[in-house]
Amino acid sequence: MSIVPLLAEAGLTGRGGAAFSTATKVAAAHAHAAQLVVNACDGELGATKDAWVVANRLGELIDGATEIADGARVTYAAHRGSETAHLLRSAGLRLLAVPPRYVSSEESAIISLAQGGLARPMTKRQPFVRGGRDSEGRRISPTVVLNAETVWRAAQVSRHGASWFRSFGTPDQPGPRLVSVSTPSVRGVVVETAAGARVTDLLDLAGGLPDDSAAVLVGGLGGSFVRAADVPGLLWSDADLSRVGARTGPGVIEALDPRDCPLGFVDRCLTWAAGESAGQCGPCMFGLPALAADWRALVTGGDDTAYARVSSRAGLLPGRGACRFPDGVAGFARSALHVFADHLEQHRAGRCAAAELRSTPRRTDVHAW
Repeated sequence: MSIVPLLAEAGLTGRGGAAFSTATKVAAAHAHAAQLVVNACDGELGATKDAWVVANRLGELIDGATEIADGARVTYAAHRGSETAHLLRSAGLRLLAVPPRYVSSEESAIISLAQGGLARPMTKRQPFVRGGRDSEGRRISPTVVLNAETVWRAAQVSRHGASWFRSFGTPDQPGPRLVSVSTPSVRGVVVETAAGARVTDLLDLAGGLPDDSAAVLVGGLGGSFVRAADVPGLLWSDADLSRVGARTGPGVIEALDPRDCPLGFVDRCLTWAAGESAGQCGPCMFGLPALAADWRALVTGGDDTAYARVSSRAGLLPGRGACRFPDGVAGFARSALHVFADHLEQHRAGRCAAAELRSTPRRTDVHAW
């Protein structure tokens, strides 16, 4: 019996960030005899969920992939040289070694690599689950890509039923889900939770939100900043996060270090993003480096037009590339402009609260156990 009706009843959506109906994707895969690629790359900044699933739930992951594939070929994608890749290869599974670059783990980039092309995004004329051709006319066989956590959750739905799955979370976002949480104390703590949990409770499992932290980054490089003052009482659900311009996305939370200038944090992220281009579309090749350079000018001061340039570029980048990488980075920059407006004013005045905090001696309590 097909797993599709059970997935539809459970309301399982993709855990990689897009939150698309898993039942719809699997039904299309079955209709077109599409091969399955399980994406275990942890492609987002701060993401560690895929590695956790492979390390701790590999048997269930394989069960879910086998049931979803319904006889079609299954391949597991992981970053080249990673521990995740080693575990998958050691288990005798068909491994697709993906270059450790941001855009290489995007869905269409994985499909391209799996079919002998380069690990870079392809422009979609139609969903590749139906097959088709890339922009150069190369034939693409029907392929569906599902995130590792999504496939594991499908196995849970098959084993425990849709009612069990819906007993977690909210009616709009049912089911258990993993979140990767980072704070100044520790990075990449994987928390099993569900939509509706308090964000502060998730942060507390990784050392908590520091008293002087400026903000929490929700969703990584394609996500949004949330002011620290808005975090108490905030729930981990799209409905509640939308109040502060954020969404659950790929399930990544990071509390900024209060001793690190938030503008400097954004600067490092944008500089890194500018170097992650696939080298094929103007928004990535030229737009992201220009955005990073303008942000650097904004942070260092002395350029009265930098703010306007950052705002303008962030508005021009979305919707113009083969993938949504520039869209996400542009949204990241717009969120930073909004949330760190007060800090930008400090820099214009020649001061930085984070630098002042670093220069202030702090009491250190030592406990003997």
